[in-house]
Amino acid sequence: MPQPPLIGLTTYLANAQWGEWDLPAAVLPAAYTACVQAAGGRTVLLPPDEPDAAADVVGRLDAILLTGGEDLDPALYGAAPHPRTGPPVRERDGWERAVLAAGLARDLPVLGVCRGMQLMNVHEGGTLIQHLPDSVGHDGHNPYQGHFCAHAVTTVPGTRVGALLPGTHPVATHHHQAVDRLGAGLIVAAHAADDTIEAIESTRYRFALGVQWHPEMGGDAPFIQALVAAAGSAEGAGSARTGGRNTHATRNGAGRIFPTLIS
Repeated sequence: MPQPPLIGLTTYLANAQWGEWDLPAAVLPAAYTACVQAAGGRTVLLPPDEPDAAADVVGRLDAILLTGGEDLDPALYGAAPHPRTGPPVRERDGWERAVLAAGLARDLPVLGVCRGMQLMNVHEGGTLIQHLPDSVGHDGHNPYQGHFCAHAVTTVPGTRVGALLPGTHPVATHHHQAVDRLGAGLIVAAHAADDTIEAIESTRYRFALGVQWHPEMGGDAPFIQALVAAAGSAEGAGSARTGGRNTHATRNGAGRIFPTLIS
């Protein structure tokens, strides 16, 4: 019987409280691991480490999920920080860029969520809008700090994202930054009504998608299921468990959780 694919999920590195403890911790909302496990994958957390360790770690994985979190350091895309941009978390930025590079070098399936999508764009030479209300004139993408809300996205026909979630649907959202200039080899795969880029995908790799929303908090399980399926595919995964194949191919409501947001 084949082993379930092993999915690496990046994490925060932050002070956290549990029980009697208040200590620095590698943390991640449990919804991420729960949705991967529900799709048939096994999960391993990838807290920030030295970037030169990334290739060794990634070589043991079948896929990567770049999770949401803090704002990227604007220096990564040659910009000065906006007053509303959060302080840089360089340990996480450096580690996740190295994880992403190592994963793409092996053509592992990659799904970027929110910050993860932005990292994928910056990695390919793209830039970010640092405070979206300045561009769109409203705060509908992040109306309440610390709470997911909903807005509609429309996917682009002919893209992998469009095949997974065709048409217009509400999604769980919480972001004040967004993709500005697209990186090399990336295409827009979904947008909001205000033209904010809501999903991207690569034309260079077998499976490299980014969504600006949070599929782990909604019912849009097809994205997680597709990642796990691609990770377990004999076509591909360049992990050590499948012989390290590297077959690049061009692309052929505050406080609420949304358990059934997408049908």
